[in-house]
Amino acid sequence: MTPEFCREARKLLGWSELDLAIAAACSSLTVRNLEEGRTRPSYATRVALRAALEYAGVEFIAENGGGAGVRLRKTAP
Repeated sequence: MTPEFCREARKLLGWSELDLAIAAACSSLTVRNLEEGRTRPSYATRVALRAALEYAGVEFIAENGGGAGVRLRKTAP
């Protein structure tokens, strides 16, 4: 997960850095450092961050010619 994707996914949910940190069981400093590109968290922390965002409804879109990105998952009508 790139710093930009993390930041954008969090904003789509209306979450603060602390909200994501709580959901992923890490520190808000970890989230801030990732989003600002200062450090790269451990693999386990990156998995936890992504899982927390996906559980909350974020989809990570792979590069498929149209560009990678993030979006909110559609809910059933």
